[in-house]
Amino acid sequence: MKHYLAWAALAAAVPSLALAQAAAPPKPAPAPAPADKDAPKVGEVVVTGQTAPPVRTSIDRRSYSVSGDLQAQSGSVADALRNIPSVEVDVQGNLSLRGDPNVTILIDGKPSSLFQGDNKAQALQQLPADQIDRVEVITNPSAEFRADGSGGIINLVTKKARGAGRTGSLRLNLGSGHRAVAGASVGYNSKKLTLAGDLGYRHDTQKLAMDEDRRRLVAGGFDDTLQQQTTHFLVDSYTGRAAADYDLDAVTRLSGQARFNVVKFDLDSLAHFNGEDPLGASTSAFNRTLDIHQQRANGQVSAGLRRKFKGAGHDFSLNFSYDFTNDDRVRSGQTQSLLPAAPDAFDQQRIDNRLTQADLKGDYVHPMDGGVTLKLGFDIQRDDNRYNNRGYRGPAAGALTPDAALTNLFLYRQTLSQAYVTYEHPFGPLTVLAGLRVEDAHLDLTQVTQGLHNTNDYARLYPTLHLAWKLDDNQQITASYSHRVQRPGPEEFNAFRFLIDPLNYRAGNPGLKPQETHSLELGYQLHKGPALYLATLYYRENYNGVADVVTDLGGGVFLTSRANLAQSRNGGMELVANGRLSKTLSYNLSGNLFWSQLDSLGPGFPAARSIVTASGRGNINWQVTGADLVQVNFFVLGKRLTPQGYGEPIYGLNLGYRHKITDHVAFVMTVQDALGTFKDRQVIDTATLKTTTERNFDSRMVLVGFTWTFGGGKQRDPGFDFQSGSAPPQ
Repeated sequence: MKHYLAWAALAAAVPSLALAQAAAPPKPAPAPAPADKDAPKVGEVVVTGQTAPPVRTSIDRRSYSVSGDLQAQSGSVADALRNIPSVEVDVQGNLSLRGDPNVTILIDGKPSSLFQGDNKAQALQQLPADQIDRVEVITNPSAEFRADGSGGIINLVTKKARGAGRTGSLRLNLGSGHRAVAGASVGYNSKKLTLAGDLGYRHDTQKLAMDEDRRRLVAGGFDDTLQQQTTHFLVDSYTGRAAADYDLDAVTRLSGQARFNVVKFDLDSLAHFNGEDPLGASTSAFNRTLDIHQQRANGQVSAGLRRKFKGAGHDFSLNFSYDFTNDDRVRSGQTQSLLPAAPDAFDQQRIDNRLTQADLKGDYVHPMDGGVTLKLGFDIQRDDNRYNNRGYRGPAAGALTPDAALTNLFLYRQTLSQAYVTYEHPFGPLTVLAGLRVEDAHLDLTQVTQGLHNTNDYARLYPTLHLAWKLDDNQQITASYSHRVQRPGPEEFNAFRFLIDPLNYRAGNPGLKPQETHSLELGYQLHKGPALYLATLYYRENYNGVADVVTDLGGGVFLTSRANLAQSRNGGMELVANGRLSKTLSYNLSGNLFWSQLDSLGPGFPAARSIVTASGRGNINWQVTGADLVQVNFFVLGKRLTPQGYGEPIYGLNLGYRHKITDHVAFVMTVQDALGTFKDRQVIDTATLKTTTERNFDSRMVLVGFTWTFGGGKQRDPGFDFQSGSAPPQ
């Protein structure tokens, strides 16, 4: 009951404080002396250079520019994120922060269903990165941010209209394998009005070769199932955004935005399966073809109001957004049995998913004398999702009949009511930022086909604490603690067994609990000339972690489901360096040495295991001449523990070159996966099941293109830019 009362008090305080300020508008203050709007704020570190991307740090986040990353100009969001410290993206687009895959992704500070469920990795690999200006990495968020995401938060800050009057750009890149990336941006700035729009198109082809060797314990030893599969992908992605800001008066701004993303995905694969007994004699063999046609449309509309009060940074903002996703897929499979010989079997699954999310968020920021800042806010989110699978089987593609075993309807509804307060207070060289987030969650799960209904209501308190000790103008020590939660995704609750192929099914688990995480960090910052050096020690304790578990159903058929790990923990040290070696050579390097431990899931699973491994990345920029820039990007992802095994290291090398033809026209060439090493190898090693799966993607490609920009002039006052919360550091 105390949780509900605290939430109600905080939620009620935000609008009442704002209305009280609005009722008595501030008297006009004397015009201040002209100031540089882009100058760093107190307590912020900004590193800039002629070609080095700027890095911005504050007490609770780090912000990295990707506008100078040549891979981001022609690649996907996943390509851009691979060059960001703390961030790891594997071959399949799966994202993690310092080894933790439970990451919340925001766009301009707002959640999006685009990055939820099994489409998250696909969206990261298909969305063009040229619309992203900065990436905010928040590994230990304050209470100002939602508690979701045990690994932390990544906020993608989109580009804003720059310059006075009309501005814009056109981008076109063509690549090997008939790949193409194109985009256009336009903007308009006047004294009261800002308009911005973006359109993007990406055409991508890819080939995947997969080899799997699966051995299971049976009478007489281990039998063996070998799978060889070749898959071809064809993807067309369309994105668009339109945004407007209008100042009603000197203290009131109205904002609106609409964005969409449409992905058309076609896949065809041919797989050969061969089974052997413990003596090596063939016992079964079949071929499997699979065609997938998918169209996913995601859109979001949002509206915002911001009211400024007396004093810099003193304001109230109210934002509403509505997000929807329509995901339609048709999966058509054919199984040709070779041993024993049998007639061909056909199956088809028609998937119709409808996801909606509505969010209302309010934030009040009140700076006070002495550098004290009070923030209050509330956030109410409603999810209403519908997952409809219809399955068919038959002796021929034209003679399919409904199959109850492949048919399923699952409904997911979630309501999150949240409120927060943070209080920042400097005590000489020490700055303290304390916060508390109150959350009331209601979850309603209905498995219509199986007649199952589950609800889960709970209230939680999530405290946070951040400390910053300024040693001098160039050095700072930081420390932080946060309590966070990782809620399972909607489809992870669905107990329906989804057919992957005749030997593999996937199912959710309605009994999943949210993961609770306690996170600690200790950091050191050194600003020396144009260089910034960061060192961070971190430790995370996880309870009820959720991960994949593979179960033998018998007859060579396996089920991959989700389960709560008893407990896991990890920690490590991350080093980041940004600077320049000369007037023409700059660098951005980072490395992460970490330890991870997983407890056993119980009998039949591996005992508690731990590992020490390392990951790293680097960007080297060489400004050969005033018009020519060469860029080298490389990354290494270390060995990763999984509940039943591990994933082997992944590494890659990317190259880029830009030639400035005129002040408005540039030629760009990029080479992705220059060494052809971007591969993935997963191992399951238990007493009764041993599996090795290797995936080789045809990810090496060359892209060449041109960028044309027009317009310019003085930039409009950016004081209302929204980047992950109220009045964040610039």
